[in-house]
Amino acid sequence: MSLLAQLSTAITQGAVEVVDLTAPLSASTPILQLPEPFANTIPFGLEEISRYDERGPRWYWNNIHTGEHTGTHLDVPVHWLSGKDGHDVSEVPLRTLVAPAVVLDASARAAEDPDFLLSVDDIRAWERENGPLPDGGWLLYRTGWDARSHDQEAFLNNDENGPHSPGVSAECARWLAEEAPITGFGVETVGTDAGQALAIEPAFPCHELLLGAGKHGLTQLRNLASLPPTGSLLVVSPLPIVGGSGSPARVYALVERG
Repeated sequence: MSLLAQLSTAITQGAVEVVDLTAPLSASTPILQLPEPFANTIPFGLEEISRYDERGPRWYWNNIHTGEHTGTHLDVPVHWLSGKDGHDVSEVPLRTLVAPAVVLDASARAAEDPDFLLSVDDIRAWERENGPLPDGGWLLYRTGWDARSHDQEAFLNNDENGPHSPGVSAECARWLAEEAPITGFGVETVGTDAGQALAIEPAFPCHELLLGAGKHGLTQLRNLASLPPTGSLLVVSPLPIVGGSGSPARVYALVERG
């Protein structure tokens, strides 16, 4: 039996589970809100073209209105000034879109402190227990934030000082960009950076440093609690938008069970 036939059989028989990590796209999907004077993306929207009526008697279809960075989405290097000479979303290597993934769980610490920042020491402690980060793979950062994703106010967690959500320190972002063997970093929050990342030096360090190093980001993931710390295969399916800085994506993981 070929390898692909073995995989197909394993999925059919439940030995490999397909875990959906994607937030559904709708008008209520939370979106990033940057402070003035910065411009913001639009919410997701459907514009009906026809629905079994005089505009089209036997078909239903819509135009979609959305930003590239709405809902579960992929960030690519050209999204940021530091990566402006890098590749766009239509040029992402396929080996990045189908790659091994590991999960670092910091949900207990994020529950205590919504501004928690992951450190290099946290990752090294995880590696001592689980082994090295996957070469050419993904580090997925579980914070429990997906439990808030049904509600924009809870998800962004704003107060008079701005949004509060967990992220990584500047030192950690630099280490992930320059030393870690990963191709990308995935999170459950609205963006790969912390809510207070504008005040970090450099501002928005994950965007600045990882995208500047030709790496990638995934945001608004769900169900990371269903994945083991190691051993998952991540599949990311963005739209190949020519010139695009990112794209909403269907993201899922293949996980061995039993």
